[in-house]
Amino acid sequence: MSDETATRAAPPPADRPGTTGTDGTTPAPPAAHPRTARPLPARALLLLPGGLAMLAGLGGALALLGLAPDLPGVLADEHGWLMTLGFLGTVIALERSVALDRAWGYLAPALLGAGGLTLLAGRAEGRLLLAAGAVALAVTYLPLWRRTRDDAVLVQLLGAVLAAGAAILGARGIGMEVLHLWLAVFVVATIGGERLELARVAMPRSAGRVLVGLVGALAAACAVALLWPAVGFPLAGAATLGLTGWLAVHDVARRMVRRPGQPRFMAAAMLAGFAWLAVAGAIWLLGPPADAAYDAVIHCVFVGFALSMVMAHASVILPAVVRRPLPYHRAMWVPAGLLHLGLLARVWLGDGMGLTVVHRIGSTATVVALLGFVLVAVVAALTTGRTTAPPRTSERTRP
Repeated sequence: MSDETATRAAPPPADRPGTTGTDGTTPAPPAAHPRTARPLPARALLLLPGGLAMLAGLGGALALLGLAPDLPGVLADEHGWLMTLGFLGTVIALERSVALDRAWGYLAPALLGAGGLTLLAGRAEGRLLLAAGAVALAVTYLPLWRRTRDDAVLVQLLGAVLAAGAAILGARGIGMEVLHLWLAVFVVATIGGERLELARVAMPRSAGRVLVGLVGALAAACAVALLWPAVGFPLAGAATLGLTGWLAVHDVARRMVRRPGQPRFMAAAMLAGFAWLAVAGAIWLLGPPADAAYDAVIHCVFVGFALSMVMAHASVILPAVVRRPLPYHRAMWVPAGLLHLGLLARVWLGDGMGLTVVHRIGSTATVVALLGFVLVAVVAALTTGRTTAPPRTSERTRP
């Protein structure tokens, strides 16, 4: 199978401006068509609450470490919700709304963004808005699934249902020590479905059914963990390790990493993310995580896996939302490398060996890495020719 499936299941023509070519890079538009600067679509405004939630979540991370002041009862207490549903949830919902291409679909990112802002205002209603946004996201997946009866969409739907359940249970006082598993499966299912969508033709027909089974096992583990954590978490660990193996066997990242430029960057970020997910699965396999193990597992999933995958897919996802190309730049390797080095210091030396100073240094490095990647991406987008990138609706949701 050719590596040209690295970034899309059905690559668009390489001569269409603003699209991703078969080599995983963004080709320049034809000389016959002048570059034009067009205003950002109105939907791009929905990224602003997600961005604010990200900044607030990072501030909460530093506040938890004692490295930054806190807003009483907001940043530190709501750090997890701001990063998972306020930031990641808003971005995921917005991309899915673009794929749906219906006005009502934008209710999900709007509610999730509003939930993050409400939490920042110190209002408990923010949890309810996050729950409503996650429910709206799950509803968004229904017509997408009916279009194709696609396994990739089905597992993402399961993840959205778990996100909604986590937000509802969180609003009723269930602690993050249990709910982090629900939110982790939301992220893992979403990204697993995304990888199946983008690299489908490189996978056997059975790959989708196996993914559905693995995510179904993770969903069952979430329910069991509410009543019997000693059973639910090991079940989740086994399913997570199985899903990591599925990604390692079927994903095209192993071949992409041998190619130069953007394909190598994307592949390296994905492979590193898979490795951190495996570490999280191994921790869950030992039982309900507590103290240092709890700190390690949530950051393996939400930093090592989720943020690494965000970096890998940013040049594919964001252009579909904002209709502006996000070109690859070699400087992206710096924040990506810093993210994983910082997390390695936090998990191995900080959590594993109890070195508090190293734990703080590693944690700070991951915050700087994410902000640095955003800065590099913004500069790269602003300094390239502005062309429009069509939404991925026709490429990813039609039969």
